[in-house]
Amino acid sequence: RDAAVEGSKEIFFAVISTTITLVAIFFPIIFLEGMTGRLFREFSIVISGAVIISSFVALSFVPMLSSKLLKKKEKHDRIYEKTEKFFQGMNAFYNRSLKAFLHRRWLIYPVIGVALVLIVVLWNTIPAEMAPLEDRSQIMIRTSTPEGATFEFTRDYTEGISRIADSVAWERESNITMIRGTFGMVRLVLPDIKERERSQMDVADALSAAVRNQTAARAFVQQQSTFGGRRGGMPIQYILQAPNIEKLQEFIPPFMEKVNQSPYFQMADVNLKFTKPETRIVIDRDKAALLGVSTRDIGQTLQYALSGQRMGYFYMNGKQYQVLGEINRQQRNTPLDLKTIYLKNSSGQMIQMDNLVKLEETVAPPQLYR
Repeated sequence: RDAAVEGSKEIFFAVISTTITLVAIFFPIIFLEGMTGRLFREFSIVISGAVIISSFVALSFVPMLSSKLLKKKEKHDRIYEKTEKFFQGMNAFYNRSLKAFLHRRWLIYPVIGVALVLIVVLWNTIPAEMAPLEDRSQIMIRTSTPEGATFEFTRDYTEGISRIADSVAWERESNITMIRGTFGMVRLVLPDIKERERSQMDVADALSAAVRNQTAARAFVQQQSTFGGRRGGMPIQYILQAPNIEKLQEFIPPFMEKVNQSPYFQMADVNLKFTKPETRIVIDRDKAALLGVSTRDIGQTLQYALSGQRMGYFYMNGKQYQVLGEINRQQRNTPLDLKTIYLKNSSGQMIQMDNLVKLEETVAPPQLYR
């Protein structure tokens, strides 16, 4: 017992200082953000916890168990007698090798040179990947139609991709199709890897080859990342920044051209597109003044005809309905439909709208990012 107490006193400072050092190194990793934090957060907690627990064990249980289990013996047992010769031989071989090496110290330089050459060779030959792709029995096909495309066009194109996926991935268990605006997604769930002949990667390659010929819009196959996560989008993303939107509009096309030329990317897309068709209505103020129409009347007429503004509510059969101010869809699908809109001038005459405004067709991004 006295020996255990004295021994624990001798190692107390070393154990505590080592514990504090290791915890100070590994514990702050949990505060890292992004992919690095997700990779090493559990590792940091496990190492820090294991070091703290081991220090407690080293200063409490180990001395106590040593005082109970370790006894001074005059004669060694059979295991010691049979294994001690082996350890003595290892010790003697180490002593001989160390003395021989100290007599030939110049050998350290070729050894270091060979080691450096092996490091370079292995660095270039061993494949490296941040997260090897896993077979999770899930494949997604994302579709993207041009800006300004109707919901019906996006729906038809995505459903066509879904039918192609059914024919190519015949072993799939379920096929879920979702559509949002000009984007769509087809999600395939495959059987367990033990119940199918092809791997998830083989099925994804076959789907990529099949959808590559569907040129009416864009479709690409995506496999779930090893790290998972709720954030959608491409597996690899770049962030482009510029002082103004004009600089971005100038820089994005050459950047995307280089990305599309790279053999490492199957499909590339950008969220800031300058392809949304937009028609601007410019009021001809001089002509409107000559015809006796104010700009306020023109603005209000266009607002009531095209904006779909809610005017109020009404009740019928116990249900509430909205009153929206707009003309029929068939009469406002094209810019030429402005000819069907009339408004009164100051004299009470009906003036056709296209006599008062000019249309300018431009393109603009659907949304601007900060």
